[in-house]
Amino acid sequence: LNGSHPRRIKLTAPNINLSLDQSEGSILSDDNLDTPDEIDINVDDLDTPDEADSFEYTGEEERTATKDASQEESESIPEYTAEEEREDNRLWRTVVIGEQEQRIDMKVIEPYKKVISHGGYYGDGLNAIIVFAACFLPDSSRTDYNYVMENLFLYVISTLELMVAEDYMIVYLNGATPRRRMPGLGWMKKCYQMIDRRLRKNLKSFIIVHPSWFIRTILAVTRPFISSKFSSKIQYVNTLAELREMIPMEYVHIPDSI
Repeated sequence: LNGSHPRRIKLTAPNINLSLDQSEGSILSDDNLDTPDEIDINVDDLDTPDEADSFEYTGEEERTATKDASQEESESIPEYTAEEEREDNRLWRTVVIGEQEQRIDMKVIEPYKKVISHGGYYGDGLNAIIVFAACFLPDSSRTDYNYVMENLFLYVISTLELMVAEDYMIVYLNGATPRRRMPGLGWMKKCYQMIDRRLRKNLKSFIIVHPSWFIRTILAVTRPFISSKFSSKIQYVNTLAELREMIPMEYVHIPDSI
C-alpha cells in the first residue's frame, strides 16, 4: 500500500472439505473434536498480493461526499437569531385572570388593539375613563373569528385591570359598527363574568354612545340575568355633544368613522 497507486488484495482460502457426519476426515469426527490443533492450514498455499493488482476502496470518498452534503443541508437552514427569539416572545403575553395564568396571542389581535383605550380621568383622584370602540372589533366572517375574539377578550380584561386604579367608567362607542362586527351576547356575558369583583364594584357608569336597536334589545333580554346594581349604571347617550356634557373629552379618542 506504499505505492503511488492503490492496490487490489486478493485472498484465496484453502480447500477444506466440510462434512456434517462423523466419518473419517470429517470435522465432526471424534478425532477432530478431541484434537482441534491437528487441523492444518498450509500458509504457503495462500496467494500473495500481486503488484499489478489494485486495492480499490471507496468508503472514504463516500463519507466525504456524505459529509459535504450534510454540511450543505445544515447551512441551508437559517439560524434562529437572538433578535428573532425576542420578537417571537413579544408575540405572546402571559397574564393572570381570575388567579389563572392565560396566554394571549398578540400577533392575531394586533389590528384590533384600538378597541380599548384610556380616555383620561374625571372628577377627583384617579377615576379613569375607559373607552371601548366597537368599530375596531373583527368581522364575524373571519374563519378564525372565535380564536381572535377569545384572545381579544383576554386582552381587554387584562388591559382593564392595568388601567383601573380606583373608580372608573366605561364609554362604549357603538357608532359606525355594522352588525357583523357587533360582539355576541355570549362574549359580552363572559366579559361581565370574568371582570374581577373589584372592577365590578368600582365601575360607576357604563355609557353607551349611539345605541342601536340590537344593543337595546340585548340589554333588555339580559337584564334579568345581571345584577340590579349593574343595570342601574347603564346610560344611553345619543350624540357626542351630549357625551361632552357628561365627561371631559380632552383625552377621549373618537374614531373618524364615528
